[in-house]
Order: sequence, then structure tokens, then C-alpha cells
Amino acid sequence: QLQLVESGGGLVQPGGSLRLSCAASGFTLDYYAIGWFRQAPGKEREGVSCISPYDGSTYYADSVKGRFTISRDNAKNTVYLQMNSLKPEETAVYYCAADRGINTGRTMCVTYGGAMYRHLERWGQGTLVTVSS
Repeated sequence: QLQLVESGGGLVQPGGSLRLSCAASGFTLDYYAIGWFRQAPGKEREGVSCISPYDGSTYYADSVKGRFTISRDNAKNTVYLQMNSLKPEETAVYYCAADRGINTGRTMCVTYGGAMYRHLERWGQGTLVTVSS
């Protein structure tokens, strides 16, 4: 079965950190662009950070630059999102997505936010991140 499985979400205080993991099973992530998206209640799904399949170049939404870091470990078939200095407004379900037909992280994050997210090839089930004191 081909699937992406996110983990690492939970409750964290403002200013705290979490590391999310996205593990693939049934296929290899080597040739896929991978992205982290989030969706808060009543809001559209937005691209947070995405990474290219070949040169590993990364894209970050302006709101997370300097605080979030995306990385991929092809040997473990896993992509990570390190999130630091979390804010209450970043409470959301975080999803990872994979698409073999996209060459850059910027394209993935910018083009496939909002209603376009449905066009990405594979999605995980999501993990809830709650930032609250």
C-alpha cells in the first residue's frame, strides 16, 4: 500500500518547538517533491515548506522563514519539518504531500496551496499541532 504517514504533532506552548516526520511506505521519495502544508479551521490549506526532489532546494512561506527547517533523509524515506518559536496562530493540521511531476519546492508550495492542493499526487492523513499555553 502506497502511503505517507505524518507524526510528531501535539500540544506545545508558544515559543516551543516540534519536529514533524513524514514517512513513505510502498514507494521511494527519492524522485518526489515533498511539501508540508497546513490547514487551520475555516482557512484554506497553505504551503508551509517544500523541498525539491533532485537538488534539495527548499522553499519557505514568509511567515515561517528563519523558524522552520525542512529536510529529507532518503535512506530513511522520510522528510522532516523542524518548527521552532511556534505561535498560537500556527495551530493547524499539518499535512505532507508528495508529487513526482514537480521539480521545485517553490512550485509545489506556491501553486498547490488553496483549492489546488487536490491536484497533488499523494497526501498523508495529517497531524494536529496545537500551540497554546
